[in-house]
Amino acid sequence: MKKTNLSITTALLLATNLYSSQDLGTINISSATKSEQSIKDTTSNVEVITSYELEEKHIATVSEALNSLSGISITSNGGLGQLDSLFIRGVDSKRVLILIDGIRYNEPAGLSGAPLAQLMVSDIEKIEIVKGAQSGIWGADASGGVINIISKKPKEGLSGDVLLEGGSFNTKKITTTLGAKKDNYFIKLNANKISTDGFSAFEAKEGTADYGKRGDELGFEKDGYENTTYSVQGGVNITSNDTLKMLYKNIDAQYDYDSSTADDSTKVSYINHYFKNIDYTHKKDDYSVNLKASQSKFNRTQDTFNAQSLVNEFAIQSKISYRKEDTLLVGLSKQNFEDIVNNRKYQTDALFVSNLNKFDKFIFSQALRYDNNNMFDEKVTGKLGLKYNFNQELYISSNYGTAYNAPTLGNLSYTSTLKPESTISYDVSVGYSGLKVTYFENKIEDMINYTFVPSFHYINEDGTSTLKGFEIDYKKDIMQDILLSINYTNLNAKDKDGKDLARRAKEDFKFGIDYYGVDKLHIGLNGQYVGERYDKANKQGAQTGKYTIANFVANYDIKKDLKVYTKVDNITDKYYQTVDGYATTPRAYYAGIKYSF
Repeated sequence: MKKTNLSITTALLLATNLYSSQDLGTINISSATKSEQSIKDTTSNVEVITSYELEEKHIATVSEALNSLSGISITSNGGLGQLDSLFIRGVDSKRVLILIDGIRYNEPAGLSGAPLAQLMVSDIEKIEIVKGAQSGIWGADASGGVINIISKKPKEGLSGDVLLEGGSFNTKKITTTLGAKKDNYFIKLNANKISTDGFSAFEAKEGTADYGKRGDELGFEKDGYENTTYSVQGGVNITSNDTLKMLYKNIDAQYDYDSSTADDSTKVSYINHYFKNIDYTHKKDDYSVNLKASQSKFNRTQDTFNAQSLVNEFAIQSKISYRKEDTLLVGLSKQNFEDIVNNRKYQTDALFVSNLNKFDKFIFSQALRYDNNNMFDEKVTGKLGLKYNFNQELYISSNYGTAYNAPTLGNLSYTSTLKPESTISYDVSVGYSGLKVTYFENKIEDMINYTFVPSFHYINEDGTSTLKGFEIDYKKDIMQDILLSINYTNLNAKDKDGKDLARRAKEDFKFGIDYYGVDKLHIGLNGQYVGERYDKANKQGAQTGKYTIANFVANYDIKKDLKVYTKVDNITDKYYQTVDGYATTPRAYYAGIKYSF
């Protein structure tokens, strides 16, 4: 293989944790233990999507990026910017903690977890995904896993880039970055704007006469979308041991949306969210101390409904290295959650400790957390992880965790008597030379759900829901200049009565083929098969599975600092719905150019 192509393929191999041990040392993660460590030393079931993969595939949204991984699926109420629902191993968005550079992105006044659909792919260094119960590290909202989206840092000296893209539905995108980095400081500005006329979010439901026809065929109004996201980050090395960093990020968006029963030309949603963080770290020899203050503020208006909420978090933690490669982390945190409109709030004080021990080929991790919430009972959660590396290619690992998921302030505005639900999860993985097989199981007790009897409100369901299955991942050079990546998930998700949970696919198969055999050119084909899936519980409602879609991308490097690309989504123009009555994209074409300096 040519030297250039080898470096490209290796970079793509580093996009997940499906590679050999000698490559693992090049990626560090922080989401598994709240402390940076090499991914090869992590017992947790972790996947990482790198900036290289995002840029090579020209992925538009974080939802699209996550949907390429095993065990993860996304359903959507229409096109770009419409409500997305995330499932990790069948556990839905409300039970998954999403972070932006460690800042909470879950909306306290919301009912569906983090507003995932508003996260565009811009200025992202990597996305870390930790599967399974993580409350022992992160507290509430992490019973299904943690996703941490980490921004790029500027290169040495002065650097920047500009990207322009256009395509179907009158879609326009512009992204620009400017950064400077010297020995004692760095600063970076990023701005991303995307707009599209879109297509009708509503489509005819299964079983009706017009099912199978798209909105433009039926004369429905197009539901457009606009998103302007910008961020400012900077840092200064006060001394050789002391660093101060800050981040500010704003997401300003609006989109037209439809109800679940008809096309509507009047409904508009407005979003203005911002996130702030200041971070001080003192490092010396074998220990470090970190102090962090962050704020997430959400402002969402849908038609005549307005929700405003706030999270303030203060944390201090200390990391101590002892023996040769063992580490101990101890920390305190205080979280204040507020529903501003309904004047409802609660707070959580927490103490957490995690420890990592390495004994030659054996790695053992432990975590314990105590949460004291002024509205609910005290909670103690934990996590244990084991990993044994037989050699550089073969390993076995296992994780066990307990977690809890607190009702959001939005849930409590409907039902004030709700209590937290409890989760136990475990997984076992075997990995060998690009192949990984994982068995997983999640048990959720007192699951929070909604009912319309006698009117809409939330309840804690008596009993235990069980979500279990297995994942198979494979990523490898199969021929010179060709990289193959495939993954398969088999999921069995049952409620307390043994009935199938809604909108979880029984089977999910994803594939990607990347070819680098022509100098300066990359051609990729990726896609997904979704198996049996029903829109309602107990296999009721519309069948929203049993389809295959494929996408195409081509990149060409005109020169080192100038690249052009084109991509085609849904190349076969497949008609399908992920939520009954809501549209998905028809065949769509995009092209762009990027200049870097």
